[in-house]
Amino acid sequence: MSTSPVGLLKRASGWAIAVSIILIFLGILAITLPLVAAIAITAIVGWLFMFGGITHIAAAFHARRAGAVVWEILIGLIYVVGGGYMIYHPLLGVATLTLFLASLFLAEGVFEIVAFFGIRGQSGAGWMLLDGLVTILLAGLIWVHWPSSSAWAIGTIVGISLLFSGVKWLMISLASRKVLGMADQAPQSKLGSAA
Repeated sequence: MSTSPVGLLKRASGWAIAVSIILIFLGILAITLPLVAAIAITAIVGWLFMFGGITHIAAAFHARRAGAVVWEILIGLIYVVGGGYMIYHPLLGVATLTLFLASLFLAEGVFEIVAFFGIRGQSGAGWMLLDGLVTILLAGLIWVHWPSSSAWAIGTIVGISLLFSGVKWLMISLASRKVLGMADQAPQSKLGSAA
């Protein structure tokens, strides 16, 4: 196993390719089963809120001031109630999460486009621009059709986003692997011409 910088970068790009393929697979799965994906996402977010709330309540016992104790307990209870609501009322949780997701996609799309302008001269940078534009388009679709289509839209939109993100990272990883391959062969061709 190579420990040279090029070898380490090739190994890292191999992991990036594997993660890209997983993202593509999960995207296709979410698109084909949108309601299941939406409920699963809502349940995961609900459990994360519950865990965050319990963490805040536990932190309250380590706070030194009475105001901090009350604040941590209140925040913890809000998280626990919100998480429990999403877990026990998944379809209503999906509708709420859909609005949050639209805001998240809008921000992600804007950041992807800004990032594109920072790397636009690099190989595969166009995929970042395409991902940003598609993500903003998806955010707009959520807002236009909410709440009537949120039960299926969240799974489909997350699936499309995962699919495009997977394709983008796969293309960028393959392009960087190609550059690394050329860099790895460059010293060998110089050695051959010197002999």
